[in-house]
Amino acid sequence: MKRFKYIKIALVSSLIALSSCDDKLDEPMELDAGSSYDYSSTEGAKGAVMGAYATLSGQKLNDNGGYDDTGLGWEQIPLISVRGDDVNAGGKGDQAPFTDTDRFAYDRSYWMYNSLWEIWYQRIVQVTAQMDQLEKFRSGGVNSQLIDQYIAECKTLRAFYTLEISRVWGKVIVMEELDQSKLTLRSKDDVMSWISSQMDQAIPSLLDMRPNQRTDIKGGVTKYTALAIKAMANLELKNYQGVADATGAIINSGKFTLYSDYYELFKTPGKLADENLLEIQYSDFGVGTGNNVKHLWDFYGPTSWTPSVTGAGAGWGFYEPSLKYIKFMLSRNEQKRLVTNVLFTPDGISKIKEDPNFATLPTWVSNVTPDNDQINNSARALFFSGKHYLPSNQLIPGRLSYGSNKNYIITRYAEILLMYAEAVARGASPSAGSAVNAVNIVRNRAGLSSLTSVTADQVMDEKFAELGMEWGIRYFDMVRLGNTAALSYDGRNFTMDKQFLPYPLAQLEKIQALDK
Repeated sequence: MKRFKYIKIALVSSLIALSSCDDKLDEPMELDAGSSYDYSSTEGAKGAVMGAYATLSGQKLNDNGGYDDTGLGWEQIPLISVRGDDVNAGGKGDQAPFTDTDRFAYDRSYWMYNSLWEIWYQRIVQVTAQMDQLEKFRSGGVNSQLIDQYIAECKTLRAFYTLEISRVWGKVIVMEELDQSKLTLRSKDDVMSWISSQMDQAIPSLLDMRPNQRTDIKGGVTKYTALAIKAMANLELKNYQGVADATGAIINSGKFTLYSDYYELFKTPGKLADENLLEIQYSDFGVGTGNNVKHLWDFYGPTSWTPSVTGAGAGWGFYEPSLKYIKFMLSRNEQKRLVTNVLFTPDGISKIKEDPNFATLPTWVSNVTPDNDQINNSARALFFSGKHYLPSNQLIPGRLSYGSNKNYIITRYAEILLMYAEAVARGASPSAGSAVNAVNIVRNRAGLSSLTSVTADQVMDEKFAELGMEWGIRYFDMVRLGNTAALSYDGRNFTMDKQFLPYPLAQLEKIQALDK
């Protein structure tokens, strides 16, 4: 990772441009990118696209020469993902509205709701502004094909942000340009169709390689990132042929493989793996002091542990794999994925054993991880997420905060294979082999035997096992399928009128269109 300079966009009209709009959303935005900038510079154009990537990764230099965490915030991704039956809100009363959200009782005044909406729209505004700046580099004589590529990368990032916001709220604002008179509030289906068409526009201009094959922007967006986002949007639309076509193109490229070690995929060795189509990159630059671009992983970590590296920091315990998920995995004899995905406490193990069906557990169910970090009992949770865990022995000496130097994977090839399998199992014409073959690739990496055939329900089980605790995938799958029973567990009662969060109160007071 390097320090990249990028165009600084001043959003004068409040945190996002939408903050004081009427129902026509026509309040003007003021931008200042500096009139003396050299728009004939190829490196300057690269800096402009890096300004868009800064919204994802947090690579933004502040005025003091250090880094500000401007990427996807610690509270935002958990809010997106907490409502599935794979994960519970930890905390035992602390941050009660977060726990209530997990149980489908929503408080529109809760600060997390407003944070997700406001900061992600700020990201969308910033990316759109960088696209405007890139057009100035085209006018300044920078290679037009390169500008097309950089703008396509921006479109892909913006589409990802919009996808997640619409999954959470349904009907949301779509931004194609900074002219607020042209902003529109669209239904979820319209948003997903827009995302799909945006990716169709972007794909021809994007590089035909894996993100980790890029040498100019390592791990940056490629055509396969855009195809993945197109597939996600079409999955929400239940356009299964569209899903099969997009994921089939990724599979047929032959460029992606599953990382051999599922456990290490989510740790330092898995950074920029051949499996990853989009990930948020963090770094402490290999040294124990100085700048550190990191995610605040503390949110997920155990509140008490005995790490193998003395002094390694613990976490806050707000993100707990569900007992339902753990029993589901045990019933499948899922050793590799369960050991990876769940950190067990002694109390958690005892809780599992209270069920007569699980009174005797395999010896590998332990509160000591494969890297010899001991997870202790906690007042906040019985279990913690292994996918958000970095072993203390993988910390750079001198960097003792929980998870420091760990990347955050957004989407990966296993999800592509399983989306393809689901689409084909639901009737789409195959273009990249059978559904069962796609599922078996994922199963075999997990140490499970191959299936001879597969139903759509079996694919959903594989998605549950493979993708648990990741980005709310399980929740959005169950909502899409109208499976209210799956989400009604451990005293919860989910109904389809609870599928979307209410608009944040702070935004209702600013954006009158949301109250229509």
